[in-house]
Amino acid sequence: MNSWEALTGNRLLMSAVTGWFVAQVLKTLIHAWVTRGFDPERLIGSGGMPSSHASTVCALASASGKLYGVGSPVFAITAILAVIVMHDAMGVRLETGKQARLLNQILDSFKTLEGKKLTEEKLKEFVGHTPLQVLMGAILGILIGLFMA
Repeated sequence: MNSWEALTGNRLLMSAVTGWFVAQVLKTLIHAWVTRGFDPERLIGSGGMPSSHASTVCALASASGKLYGVGSPVFAITAILAVIVMHDAMGVRLETGKQARLLNQILDSFKTLEGKKLTEEKLKEFVGHTPLQVLMGAILGILIGLFMA
């Protein structure tokens, strides 16, 4: 078996990658529907509905639970990883996005400061997730992990 076959035959890895991919596609479609416009950055960007972070780690954890049992060390590691990632997405990263949004508004209100042009580069606002976005990503990931394992 060559390396490619070994990678694609790894059900844990494929569950996680599929969880990420499906969430990113859904996120892009939902964002396009809500904003009435396509933004290709949504295909790879963070933030938005559903959480691809939550989908990825929950697909990994649920697949590991199904394949190795919920009493296995593999499931314990992946479940704890999922909790940490989802907590971070709703905590620090969500607050970072709120701060970026506020700073962008401040920068927009001041075009120049003491005759010097302020930076034109906006801070990234889509970095965190609301609890609902994380929940939807988690449900999506769990279903994908159970189906693929």
